[in-house]
Amino acid sequence: MLSSILIIISLLYCLMTLTLVVIWAKNKAFKLKTENSDFEAKAIQVSVIIPVRNEAENIGYLLQDLEKQVLAKNLFEVIIADDDSSDETLNIVRDFQAQSSLNLIINQLPPKTNNTSPKKRAIDSSIQLAKGELITTTDGDCRVGEKWLSTILTFQAKTDAHLVSSAVTFLPSNQSQQSFIQSFFTDIQIIEFASLVGSGACAMLAHRPNMCNGANLTYRKSIFHEVDGFKGNENLASGDDEFLMHKIANRYPDKVLFLKSQETIVETQAHLSLKSFYNQRKRWASKWRHYNNWQTTALAVFVFAANLGLPLSLVGWLSNAITGPVFLLIITLKLLIEFIFLALMLGFLRKKALIWLIPIVQIIYPFYVVFFGLIAQKQSDYIWKGRQLK
Repeated sequence: MLSSILIIISLLYCLMTLTLVVIWAKNKAFKLKTENSDFEAKAIQVSVIIPVRNEAENIGYLLQDLEKQVLAKNLFEVIIADDDSSDETLNIVRDFQAQSSLNLIINQLPPKTNNTSPKKRAIDSSIQLAKGELITTTDGDCRVGEKWLSTILTFQAKTDAHLVSSAVTFLPSNQSQQSFIQSFFTDIQIIEFASLVGSGACAMLAHRPNMCNGANLTYRKSIFHEVDGFKGNENLASGDDEFLMHKIANRYPDKVLFLKSQETIVETQAHLSLKSFYNQRKRWASKWRHYNNWQTTALAVFVFAANLGLPLSLVGWLSNAITGPVFLLIITLKLLIEFIFLALMLGFLRKKALIWLIPIVQIIYPFYVVFFGLIAQKQSDYIWKGRQLK
């Protein structure tokens, strides 16, 4: 009985992953034609909103990246929403503002004692200041390429999308400044995160959106107001991206699109400590119980079951509850197509050098998914950006 259930779950997971491979392969990458980009995007203004708190080590690099954008400076503005930083973040932004050609606006948020969702508050208040028809959000510890905005605007102009999601990955490990353990931990996170980015991208390409990332998200300001923005989940710290995406997709299912382009990949900092990694994943997992879309909830439960199946099959084999051939079949069904999909995603994210690490992640990942899936069922606090949140 146990072996039959595990085989069925593994077979379904294999078919699902194969579907992702097919979807990804059949959708061509969007190419920016430089000679047409300004013409196609000239009528669209974009406001780049960057919520920050204590990002003194990183914000200068992002501002330099924005300064280098090939998009004409009159087509975008940058709004830094500073949420009560206690380091030099605000001074760094002000110094940059004084000598930059960017249209750089500082939105200094007043302190708030009951700040249950600081990022949503920062974005919402910045949208009230924004002059752009489009809103693009990213984070203070991110890096972007010089064609980031021009590619997004051209794609949006061609497709008339209401929401555009693009890829996010982690910055590569720095072996000269990090220990071997930290570098290895960074590389593992890149592969693990690639699976989330890839599955979310393919779901959106198939017009069944379930995931996106606020570090690389663009949407119409008018649509944000039309769906009442973050209303309904404003007391949850996380979900400034996915809950909004679901609200827009429910009303305009064909207008929520993924932009498959290496020019729009955003890179962010990986976690160097288990504690910060734990708090981020706990923050992400806390959203699962609040999804109103049954399909997204069902998918999350199925992925949890498929990953639980691997340790269960190991226990079953060791206890002679299932045979060796059945155990090998379950492992093969889950891992083979999954390896191909992860290799495709790492190639797209310019991380081909890490493909050899995929099997190690495949061994660790099921235990990680089960752990955080169980953690998510318990309402509890976590520390984020020096604050205790839920």
